[in-house]
Amino acid sequence: MAKVLVCVAWPYANAAIHLGHVAGSLLPPDIFSKYHRLIGNEVLMVSGSDQHGTPITVKADKEGVTPEAIADRYHEINKKAIEGLDIEFSLFTKTHTPNHIEVVDDVFLTLKDKGYLYKKGTQQYYCPKCEKFLPDRYVEGICPACGNEKARGDQCEKCGKTFEGGELTSAVCLHCSTAPEMRETEHYFLKLSAFHQPLIDWISGKENWKSSVKLFTRNWLEAGLQDRPITRDMSWGVPVPLPGWEGKVIYVWFEAVIGYLSASKEWAKKIGRPEEWKAYWQDPEVRSYYFLGKDNIPFHTIIWPAMLMGYGGLNLPYDVPANEFLTFKGDKLSKSRGNSIDIPSMLQRFEVDAIRYYVAANMPENKDADFSWSDFETKVNNELVATLGNFYHRVLSFTYKHFGTVPEYKGSDDDRKEVFDAIEAAAKQVASDLEACEFKRALKGIMDLAQYGNRYFDGVGPWALIKKDRDACGSALNLNLEIVKALAVMSYPFMPRSAKGAWKLLGQEGDLEATGWKAIAAPLSGGQKLQEPKPLFSKIAAEKEDAGSAFSGFSALNLKVGQITEAGNHPNADSLLLMQVDIGKKVQIVAGLKAYYSPDELKGRKVVVVSNLKPAKLRGYESQGMLLAAEAGELVTLLSPPEDAAPGDAVNSGMVPGEKQIEFKDFQKLTLRVGTVVGKGKVDVGREIRYTGPEVAEGTRIAVFLPSPEASEGLAFFTEKGAPVVGDQRLPGGATVR
Repeated sequence: MAKVLVCVAWPYANAAIHLGHVAGSLLPPDIFSKYHRLIGNEVLMVSGSDQHGTPITVKADKEGVTPEAIADRYHEINKKAIEGLDIEFSLFTKTHTPNHIEVVDDVFLTLKDKGYLYKKGTQQYYCPKCEKFLPDRYVEGICPACGNEKARGDQCEKCGKTFEGGELTSAVCLHCSTAPEMRETEHYFLKLSAFHQPLIDWISGKENWKSSVKLFTRNWLEAGLQDRPITRDMSWGVPVPLPGWEGKVIYVWFEAVIGYLSASKEWAKKIGRPEEWKAYWQDPEVRSYYFLGKDNIPFHTIIWPAMLMGYGGLNLPYDVPANEFLTFKGDKLSKSRGNSIDIPSMLQRFEVDAIRYYVAANMPENKDADFSWSDFETKVNNELVATLGNFYHRVLSFTYKHFGTVPEYKGSDDDRKEVFDAIEAAAKQVASDLEACEFKRALKGIMDLAQYGNRYFDGVGPWALIKKDRDACGSALNLNLEIVKALAVMSYPFMPRSAKGAWKLLGQEGDLEATGWKAIAAPLSGGQKLQEPKPLFSKIAAEKEDAGSAFSGFSALNLKVGQITEAGNHPNADSLLLMQVDIGKKVQIVAGLKAYYSPDELKGRKVVVVSNLKPAKLRGYESQGMLLAAEAGELVTLLSPPEDAAPGDAVNSGMVPGEKQIEFKDFQKLTLRVGTVVGKGKVDVGREIRYTGPEVAEGTRIAVFLPSPEASEGLAFFTEKGAPVVGDQRLPGGATVR
């Protein structure tokens, strides 16, 4: 038994995780860890939410809330989504904890005491209009290396080049679009140049690394290593642990990678063995693997190893199997670009194993891979369901119907050897591929064995054989069940739910993971009772390509809970009311509600606000949003958020809120309705349709988004706490939301 340390890149806690995160850095380590647990190894798999990055402060500024509120909100959302994908961490924590700050302080002070950190004045971006130094995410410009017009102040997402202050072309402040100045400020620098030769020597022995990772790292080293600032002028983050440095924090790129170590220490404390982390970090026999996307390569193959070398006494990475990008219509999936397919939405619509299968089959291991809804549907229906699912079901259902138990094997040794040789060859190849982090190839080996099983089942023709020779049929089915068992074990790292389902239908005793990889070679016991079979996979109907995403229109909205604090008559219009609304920050809204509500009726009322509608002047007064109301004939009533909802809470049906402002004409294109709940997952919107959302009592009026007026499925409006937005009980099903 060996120990394995699995470190997983920390997603920013500024939005829901999307398919790009899963394909790049979340599913690969879970497959890898599950395999190692199957073969009996002890695995420590750690990660968490990066809560100190500037994406969090950018979002907090937009919403008018604290960075901690944003960070904790999305930590919980992403933790739930990760668990929903059956991804199992030993610990998924966060960086804004006393434990993490303590470990970061220790690394910082140790490197400082050893002479690897030094103070230096540096030129940084400063916005004269905002009157503050600008962190990297608050600066955007043109990359001097590749021409990307949306490069950040610290790094270009497109080519991976990192920058010092002032290197961007045509830089602007994201707050106010002002061109920033360069001003001097004092910071601590990591003496990265001191590790140039040690890193070259270390990299030279990494023949097991992907060629792309090694090439990327070598190019960095050949260009020469420059010392890098590790502190910054801002208030959110890990404070610099020195007197006189108030108002400065440790740069997130420096402290986030320390999270692997701090998470390991936190895990050890949680299990009641506070020194146990040392077994994974100080034993030179333990291999540590770092899973991440290609844009994070230099931080894990150069900067983190340099920090570890400087600190001393801790293992360097054994492997960094970084993946390329998952794209959508050729563009990188990205929360910051508003181009993402979020996991909470996927989990509401599709089986977990279907998502895991597709991502693994389409994993961008050595080059970028493009996601499309049609390919998703094709691979799930024509491969997963038609090959593996079909083999499982036809073997298990036929055997259960005619025998009810695992039949005794009474055939020839040659027939048995043929099948067991095929199983053994597949298991050997799959294990080798998994050890090497070649997950697509390993999955193909599993599907090839399922194809072999289908051919073998067809070849023995049990439907005819059962009529002529029951013992021969039982022996053939016994061998088919051996293939089922082998497939269940081998597919467990990829699709744990269906694997455990097949294991259970076989009547196997004990937990699949606990029984382990050795179960592949252990013969089934004749007479073992089978369970009544049921299909383990279902066909899917995904979104159509011309729609991009069936729910893409709704994902453009940024809906928030608001509370009206002031309301009065518009001085220049008889039908309009002028309101001040708290949506986590105060906004002014002008609405044509005077015929339906008095100002006194509105004061203190909670409402649903479209917060990213482009501001417009209505009779001389700016309206900075829109209240959602339902209309049916003469009846017009405001939608009501849940009673426990607070101003600023998101209303998004689990989807990523829209980041960009939208025009009113674009909002008018959306189909929003109030429907009457008529059963579990069913709502009447003038006709009965399915809806995705929390379970609601029958008869309740709920707000629903439809991808099109004729759609048969919709999304209920609900908050991240899982409570629905409701309409007036007087409203009929199908009332229009506007």
